[in-house]
Amino acid sequence: MRSRIVAGLVAAALAAVPAFAAAAAQAAAGPAAAAGRTALTWYGHSTFVLETPGGTVLVLDAWFKNPKSPDKDAAAKLEKVDYLLLSHGHSDHVGDAVALAQRTGAKLVGSSDLGRALQRMGFPEKQSTFETTGNVGGVIQAGDATVIMVPAVHSSDVNDANAHLGGGNPVGFVIRVKGGPTLYFTGDTDVTQDMKLIPERYGRIDYMLACIGGHFTMDPAGAALAASWVKPRTVIPMHYGTFPVLTGTPKELEAALHGRAKVLVLEPGKRTTL
Repeated sequence: MRSRIVAGLVAAALAAVPAFAAAAAQAAAGPAAAAGRTALTWYGHSTFVLETPGGTVLVLDAWFKNPKSPDKDAAAKLEKVDYLLLSHGHSDHVGDAVALAQRTGAKLVGSSDLGRALQRMGFPEKQSTFETTGNVGGVIQAGDATVIMVPAVHSSDVNDANAHLGGGNPVGFVIRVKGGPTLYFTGDTDVTQDMKLIPERYGRIDYMLACIGGHFTMDPAGAALAASWVKPRTVIPMHYGTFPVLTGTPKELEAALHGRAKVLVLEPGKRTTL
């Protein structure tokens, strides 16, 4: 009798092992993979990691060493990056891009001009081809996300200790996630009438990632005007507080919006499920 009981307990324990292992693996994969949802992590300034339900990892404007980042070594810790979405060539937006591409094999999504400039800085040529680079209006398939390059009003040069190169025209990105939200990443820009065409051409925007710091880009009032044209459900502020001249704040944005959209202020380094 005792032997049968022991045998039953052992069998039950062994049967539970696969389920436990599956649960542990799911937990280790993180909220996005576990729930089949899209996840977004802000690392300060304009740097984001976007994880799709299908497991694609996109990094936007890779500068993880910015003053607001909680982990200056985060770029070296990312185990997987599939695509690097780079809006323009300034160092505060591409600072970690070359090293990330070399280590992870990530492909560049951005303007072809920027791609050529970054290749001279060491970005692998085979990861910066016409397959994933283009120009405004270009549609790029990035795993289970579709990325559309849209206009931005800014400048875009690429610099290091040895060279000063043109980076082409700056861009923003509309990102449609299969089975998830549609995001509009403005890039560095002022308000432009082109923004009125975003919802007309690309449909409802769920999340608008908008620069609000001013001085080099839109301030909160400008971002609120842009949001009134884009009509997103939620605005996520970025590109503020990194340097003393970037004085715009999320509270000012919220006041300027007058309830036209929600404001979601992300905590740097904290993954948020969208």
